[in-house]
Amino acid sequence: MNSLLEVRGLCYAYPGGHEALRGVSFSLSAGEHVALVGANGSGKTTLLLHLAGVLAAPDGSLFLHGGPAGMERLREAVGLIFQEPDDQLLMPRVLEDAAFGLVARGVPAAEAQARALDVLKSLGAAHLADRPPHRLSGGEKRMAALAGILVMEPEVLALDEPTAALDPRARRRVIELLRPMRTSLILATHDLDMALDVCTRAVILCDGQAAATGTLPDLFRDKALLERCGLELPLRYSH
Repeated sequence: MNSLLEVRGLCYAYPGGHEALRGVSFSLSAGEHVALVGANGSGKTTLLLHLAGVLAAPDGSLFLHGGPAGMERLREAVGLIFQEPDDQLLMPRVLEDAAFGLVARGVPAAEAQARALDVLKSLGAAHLADRPPHRLSGGEKRMAALAGILVMEPEVLALDEPTAALDPRARRRVIELLRPMRTSLILATHDLDMALDVCTRAVILCDGQAAATGTLPDLFRDKALLERCGLELPLRYSH
């Protein structure tokens, strides 16, 4: 498969001097689901922020369809769902929130809301349309945030710890939603069992570097590698 998104030797240090990324490289093909896994502080969120054009990458580090990608191009192509949905749910009603991005692009409000409602229906979340986002459960907020990204039809969907703080039923719903998606997907998580359910390949980040890249489930059977990177075997392999 041809590479849709490619990262080459990406480095980034925060203003205080902390090196969050140290020469990370990997690629994502069209329609592929890739997991970024690593312990807390390994660089997962920082990497996603670069992919989504929130943080500026050095020239020659990020490519789309084989060509260099600047921040504006990345913002158009990559839809990022933050670890905390409250960071991106801003409007009085879920439907308005889901339609916000289209309205900002110049789509008439009525058309934008109709398209947003279709997406909410596809997620099984149409019943949330008229509810205030701040009164939703954690799982419902994630569905609302996801609707707001999917309606924009991004080429790449990037999710930061999408099952964090979810109960088992909500976690299962997120997995069932993501698994059949044809959209290219980058999933940052330390939930290795979820990664196995949703992704076919993984990149293990450790101290800001790509410690290993490989196909699943083979990569997650390497107990010694996982331990070196501060991870544990998936529950299904730990017995």
